[in-house]
Amino acid sequence: MRCSVIAVGTELLLGQIVDTNSSWIGERLAANGIDSHVQFKVGDNHRRIVSLLRGALDEADAVIMCGGLGPTHDDLTREAIAEVMGVELEMNDRVADVIREIFSSRGRRMADNNLRQAMVPRAATVIPQTRGTAPGLICPIGPNGDKVVYAVPGVPHEMYDMMERAVLPDLRRRMGDVSVIASKVVRTWGESESGLNERLAPLIERLDVEGNPTLAFLASGWEGIKVRLTAKGADAARAQAIIDRWLPEVHRHVGEFVFGYDTDTMESVVLDLLDARGWSLGLAESVTGGLVAGRITAVPGASRTFKGSIVSYASDVKFDVLSVPHGPVVSAEAAVAMADGARRVLGADVGLALTGVAGPSEQDDQPVGTLWVGLALPNQATTATLLRMPGTRDQMRQMSVISALDLLRRRLA
Repeated sequence: MRCSVIAVGTELLLGQIVDTNSSWIGERLAANGIDSHVQFKVGDNHRRIVSLLRGALDEADAVIMCGGLGPTHDDLTREAIAEVMGVELEMNDRVADVIREIFSSRGRRMADNNLRQAMVPRAATVIPQTRGTAPGLICPIGPNGDKVVYAVPGVPHEMYDMMERAVLPDLRRRMGDVSVIASKVVRTWGESESGLNERLAPLIERLDVEGNPTLAFLASGWEGIKVRLTAKGADAARAQAIIDRWLPEVHRHVGEFVFGYDTDTMESVVLDLLDARGWSLGLAESVTGGLVAGRITAVPGASRTFKGSIVSYASDVKFDVLSVPHGPVVSAEAAVAMADGARRVLGADVGLALTGVAGPSEQDDQPVGTLWVGLALPNQATTATLLRMPGTRDQMRQMSVISALDLLRRRLA
């Protein structure tokens, strides 16, 4: 089964929106054993969409079209698919009623053009919308319906839902694949993608021979680097058994860098470790300007453990609030004083502090990318650790967040 992807929208070509949908779709297709050789982007032009769709169907068994299902005049995906199918668009009364009810329940006036979203190519199957107004479509192509076009919204969370609920199951059915797919995402930090690949090379060679499961990497910025094991089995239990057999092998090679699994985040793992000890956390942030606190407070239940953060961006705040000694504020001494100050001022058991240089110029004779992390734990001497962060200003600050939390995680673990 070969499946191509077409992302529709002039804003994608202009760079106003980055096309993350296609990469996500490609990842999910690969995880389901579906080949995806080509991905396209096309603007809101009927003739070009039709031409591209026909060309894609010449080479693939299925095409997923993402975007262009909205209510405005430049949302042309429905019309393009209907032309390729050689059919007319028809009003689907059930979809129209759902759209009307959505607006009514929100107490909002519905513009008449919203009913364009209820226009469906004849012979197409509607994928009901559960998160917005535009339904998805499953459109058979050819006299025998041997090929298929799927249309899903461009809004990411709407697209994710339809892909998992309707598109991927339909593709697997067309493949005649009755097996169950299971996957395990191993979350890592502290080693590069290439470094992980090198460490796992002996295991990858063995898996290439076995063929099941497969192993893939996904670098995810300040979410860490994901190592995904994907297995097929006759049922869920057998697929999971394959994962369980090989997961210890992943640990044997890269276990020191593993911080969690699947939906774990560095901050959720740190909060769990603190909660298990009955310890509270206080932060002092300079270079990250509150980013660490933002990540932590996004975790449900963080208030059980997290006291707060002092964003000591100005030097005077470090001196006056945190009792940092006058002198360089990007230094081991400053990081230690900030961590101690966070514990004292916030009444926390653990103090974590970050001070550094994000750029564009050096500070206190410290080069751009310098990060000092102070860590104060109960009944232990407060420490300061020097790290060097790569990348742009934003990248440096983001990498500082996960790196500092990882230092705390390792000490707690």
